[in-house]
Amino acid sequence: MKITLKRVLLGVVAIALLVVLARVIMHAPTIYRLFVGLHVYETEPPVLPDDLPRPAILVFSKTNGFRHEEAIPAANAMLQEIARERGWGVYLTENGATFNPEQLARFDAVVFNNVSGDVFNAEQRQALRTYVEGGGGFLGIHGSGGDPKYDWPWYMQHLIGVQFIGHPMDPQFQEATLRIEGSQHPATRELPAEWVRTEEWYSFAASPRAKGYNILATLDESTYSPKGMMDQDLAMGADHPMIWWHCESRGRAFYSALGHRAEAYAEPLHRQMINGAIAWAARQDGEGCDESDPRGKLQ
Repeated sequence: MKITLKRVLLGVVAIALLVVLARVIMHAPTIYRLFVGLHVYETEPPVLPDDLPRPAILVFSKTNGFRHEEAIPAANAMLQEIARERGWGVYLTENGATFNPEQLARFDAVVFNNVSGDVFNAEQRQALRTYVEGGGGFLGIHGSGGDPKYDWPWYMQHLIGVQFIGHPMDPQFQEATLRIEGSQHPATRELPAEWVRTEEWYSFAASPRAKGYNILATLDESTYSPKGMMDQDLAMGADHPMIWWHCESRGRAFYSALGHRAEAYAEPLHRQMINGAIAWAARQDGEGCDESDPRGKLQ
């Protein structure tokens, strides 16, 4: 049988297509979760420990969207260590039914550890909103503000404050420089003025600064390439926020876009920043968001 160049090329193309198809099939669950999302809601809350000390932190890591498989357990371990060192109570869960008024009242702050997708039913959404607006603390980490779309407008428009639009892909992880603005905040007061680290750098549709949110760290776009998929331009200009806080009624709300990789939760400066952010959200350090001071003071 005579083998022609045309047959060889067709064979190469066929093999390449099979490889692509195999990869698509292998990653199909992740692709579905990212672009479509699951709609799984728990209705039976867990039994909380009777001896949970105060202050207490609720760590939530449910994902109905993209799941940070390596970052979530690394962050959970770090958060448990922080709580142990501080003498705080801590409870880890992926059960959305924990978000009910009675159980939320046992916690001083809620930490969203790379939460993604539509994770709550209507009652659970309302419970979280009432908790925060009534004075509870909230800390969102990385993927908790990284969904391409949100089914719950209040969460994106108010609690996080902005819409995620993408991150670099070529390469995905780059070294870049963060410039710290909030030198008095418990989360950032011990950080260097210029913080160089490697990350999957998020971009957003706009900076929440215009809404009155307090920006603690911005990304220097001259130190990395803000190009996304299909050469998408993800540049935001001089005001490219990465860490910020605001008062949501009487509640203290904090968001950090840092923390895609598991290694991030072993970085001393990143760990220190999260430690201070939790202390602030739980009203163990810093000021702001009291009934008489709805917009806060710290910069």
